[in-house]
Amino acid sequence: MTDKSFPASAITRVPLALMLSGLAGCADAIGFLEFSQLFMSFMSGNTTRFGAAVAQGEWDGATRVASVIAVFCLGAFAGTLVAAWAGRWRLPVLLWLQAALLCLGLGMPEGPVPFPFHVYPVVLALGMQNATLQDADGRSLALTYVTGAVVRFGTGLANLLLHKPADSFWIQAPLWGALSSGAVVGGVLHTYFGEAAFLFTAALAAGLALAVTVLTLAKPGSRLIAGTAPAPDAPADAVPVTVVRERATAAS
Repeated sequence: MTDKSFPASAITRVPLALMLSGLAGCADAIGFLEFSQLFMSFMSGNTTRFGAAVAQGEWDGATRVASVIAVFCLGAFAGTLVAAWAGRWRLPVLLWLQAALLCLGLGMPEGPVPFPFHVYPVVLALGMQNATLQDADGRSLALTYVTGAVVRFGTGLANLLLHKPADSFWIQAPLWGALSSGAVVGGVLHTYFGEAAFLFTAALAAGLALAVTVLTLAKPGSRLIAGTAPAPDAPADAVPVTVVRERATAAS
């Protein structure tokens, strides 16, 4: 079976996954406390809030939550296209974009209740984050929500008894721990700094972006920051992104 991980080496992929998951948990907790229990990355929770708001006829609240869900989806959409377009610069480009967006929210106008403009850059960044890394099957790693991690850990335990779990089984519990720990840190930071606590998540994203930029320049094509995977969540017969870029370059 072809390994479709990105980056190809677990030496960088696993630490990046844990740090980015912690970043997502931190940002989610800050946003939840700052913006009237609005989730920045946990769209399952926002979907429940949307349903409850519709049932109660709270149309401003329903629009507020629905717009956040739409922006998160847009982030995943844009992140996947950027991942396919950027080639060997995929990690630096996505992480620098996330750092910039996490800062941008602090300078945006608050907006009306149904359309919280200052929230959208943060949500867009976290949506993009899910296109950053891939597991051995080419699936985007669930970095910003825990439901997928908990389900895959549970099914992995069952498969451990039946035969053997998927390669991605072993990272699911650490991902849950990283996101939960990040949420604790985010809650503490919000207590002392309020909305400005988002600067911590932006600094973490920028620090990771700087590290992978240095690696990309120093070790072009290395398994530490590259791979031959197709775009995140692409079908099994999809052409690897590197091949797509080579064909596009040759055609031009």
